[in-house]
Amino acid sequence: MTKKALIVYGGWDGHQPDLVAELFRTILTEEGFSVEMSQSLDSFSDEEALKTLNLIIPIWTMGEITNEQCKSVLNAVASGVGIAGNHGGMCDAFRSNVDWQFMTGGNWVAHPGNDGVEYTVNIKKGSSPIVEGIEDFIVKSEHYYLHVDPAVEVLATTRFPVVDGPHAANGVVDMPVIWTKRWGKGKVFYCSLGHHADILEAPHCREIMRRGFLWAAKEEE
Repeated sequence: MTKKALIVYGGWDGHQPDLVAELFRTILTEEGFSVEMSQSLDSFSDEEALKTLNLIIPIWTMGEITNEQCKSVLNAVASGVGIAGNHGGMCDAFRSNVDWQFMTGGNWVAHPGNDGVEYTVNIKKGSSPIVEGIEDFIVKSEHYYLHVDPAVEVLATTRFPVVDGPHAANGVVDMPVIWTKRWGKGKVFYCSLGHHADILEAPHCREIMRRGFLWAAKEEE
């Protein structure tokens, strides 16, 4: 049976949602998915339709979701539909909706130094097949500081501070970059990389996203 995915993209244009959506569509199509693309949050309104999917991918930074739309997604994921995403498209999507943040496992709060910060992503060896065989790598992009659910399974971290600021007074902290978690019967995958699409096009990032999509869609354990 053909696997089905829904990509809902839009919101703030600065995160290039159209380019990211096309990259993710290509990855999923190569893996045999039937992919529906939508530029409307109304696609989240039909709970029964969502429950027929294998995977939901939100790419929608700084938007407003209705309680009904959010509830439909939460219920679909709890029933076993996977959800996966990256950067602000999933964990800076709906700042005023704490239920969304509860499901996804975290929310963006800062990126000291803005774009162009060079930092290392440290893979947590043995944490998951999603990162197996991938070595630590350097990224030059936004350095995402998030408030993170302690229930997540951390697959990669990055060390703060790189850029000085008031946060540096707290000393060194290792911030999750990639994680998984469960929401009812559903799987949640998140990667904070991808301020622009070119970051995700790098082979290691593309492979991590591919594996994360398959894991969330119950194609891999």
